[in-house]
Amino acid sequence: MNLFSDIRAAVIAALNEMVSEGALPDGLDFSNVAVEPPRDPLHGDMATNAAMVLAKPAQSKPRDIAEALAAKLAGDARIASADVAGPGFINLRLEPSVWGEVTGAVLGEGVGYGRSDLGAGVKVNVEYVSANPTGPMHVGHTRGAVFGDALASLLDFAGYDVTREYYINDGGAQVDVLARSAYERYREACGLEPEIREGLYPGDYLIPVGEAIKAKYGDALLDKPEEDWLAEIREFATEKMMDMIREDLALLGVKMDVFYSEKSLYGTGQIEAALKRLEDLGLIYEGVLEPPKGKLPEDWEEREQTLFRSTDYGDDVDRPVKKSDGAWTYFAPDIAYHWTKIERGFDLLIDVFGADHGGYVKRMKAAVAALSENRVPLDIKLIQLVKLFKNGEPFKMSKRAGTFVTLRDVVEQAGADVTRFHMLTRKNDAPLDFDFDKVLEQSKDNPVFYVQYAHARVCSVLRKAAEAGWDMSDARLAQVDLSGDWHEAELSLVKKIAEWPRLVEIAARANEPHRIAFYLYDLASELHALWNRGNDEPALRFLQEGDEAASAAKIALARACAVVISAGLGILGVTPAEEMR
Repeated sequence: MNLFSDIRAAVIAALNEMVSEGALPDGLDFSNVAVEPPRDPLHGDMATNAAMVLAKPAQSKPRDIAEALAAKLAGDARIASADVAGPGFINLRLEPSVWGEVTGAVLGEGVGYGRSDLGAGVKVNVEYVSANPTGPMHVGHTRGAVFGDALASLLDFAGYDVTREYYINDGGAQVDVLARSAYERYREACGLEPEIREGLYPGDYLIPVGEAIKAKYGDALLDKPEEDWLAEIREFATEKMMDMIREDLALLGVKMDVFYSEKSLYGTGQIEAALKRLEDLGLIYEGVLEPPKGKLPEDWEEREQTLFRSTDYGDDVDRPVKKSDGAWTYFAPDIAYHWTKIERGFDLLIDVFGADHGGYVKRMKAAVAALSENRVPLDIKLIQLVKLFKNGEPFKMSKRAGTFVTLRDVVEQAGADVTRFHMLTRKNDAPLDFDFDKVLEQSKDNPVFYVQYAHARVCSVLRKAAEAGWDMSDARLAQVDLSGDWHEAELSLVKKIAEWPRLVEIAARANEPHRIAFYLYDLASELHALWNRGNDEPALRFLQEGDEAASAAKIALARACAVVISAGLGILGVTPAEEMR
């Protein structure tokens, strides 16, 4: 049940009646007609902008349309009143029985309440994390992992066919550096002094890799030149790093469907095939780029390169795909990788990048638009930085990592549930402060605690009802008659519950899972407000002493709230708390 969608359907039906009666002209576009919560709750339960958006194309005054539409809507059994306000908005008040139907629907559908067919099975690829396999993931990867995973779950909840994908950047020079760094730890495992020279990875995380190399090869590699061991150690170390990355992701509750290797694109003709696709479209040429704006680098020289005409698709400049020496640029395999996504049949692509990839957005969008001839959209979400604090001070780097705080550090300090929720308390493109003291604080100012506490409170009520010997199962509660009058505090809570399906679709359309976290905080606030009112007004308490029937009516609403909280936390990848410790 999606109450806002249902009432919007009633508005559209009334508008179609007005068209058939000649009150409105044929051919009007109703796509911008909305039904949403009013800005001021005192104005009603819902509001529609129908008259405002149709006035100009209908060549009518908005208030004239609004008055005729309101008269039709007033005849709907679910609508208690339809009042025209201002220049032509219509405020709607619903019958009390409607809110009982919402509660019954939640309890009947369980955590599936709010699921949508918005996505209509569209195949979407969400690529996220994609950290270089050269070491443990840092706190920036943590935020990207949480965001990408929550977005994938949100889209699945909204009816998309979602694939979670990790792109292994194992084709560049950084994996050669990894191999050399791992070799020094191998020498250390063999009793020699490692030479961790500048440019190598210094973290202690490579010590076990060196020991694993010794266990496999003994001392056979010690006296061999680099060209004899580099490729083999590179592959061995990369596999060990990916094992560590998978373990770190599992700590956070993240599981990928696909791990795609960049290295698999080289020597297989896939890069050439993708560029041939662009060449056939007339988008590859030999040319010389303009010099960078501002002060020229000392090593700048004009040189002919193979270029992609990305400016045809909105980029600022054309981009090189092959260097003057014939080597591929970093951009070339990325083009080929996205071409494989298109060939694999995805209808929508989403990439989750770190903030440092901002300059990469336009060229990547241009490439996908060109490769798919504008058929497959690409949405790129940039993840801004996370600042860590503890005891009022910046959290220091991890010795194990060498230069940064790891994902494992964060999860071990705060826990996976707290980490995941807090990483979604800001929009992805806004910086985020992660204070270990505050995220574990038990107060209203801590959204993680506040939402979990609301769920735990309802679980406490259910336990007490069970101790009294009362049947408060969802099946029984779904049948409770809630058609009577509602107290304003109860009405405020059930209205917020009714917004859940609408909120899911808004968040999914925008690819913004943080909206789920914001909504859950607001929903929890309504539950806590009702609970606190019950401290002063016994008639509002969920447990009415000695009265099972009255208690069931109250608990049905509380349980419906808990079901929606559980569904929302499920999207965020957070386990609902049944009691607070």
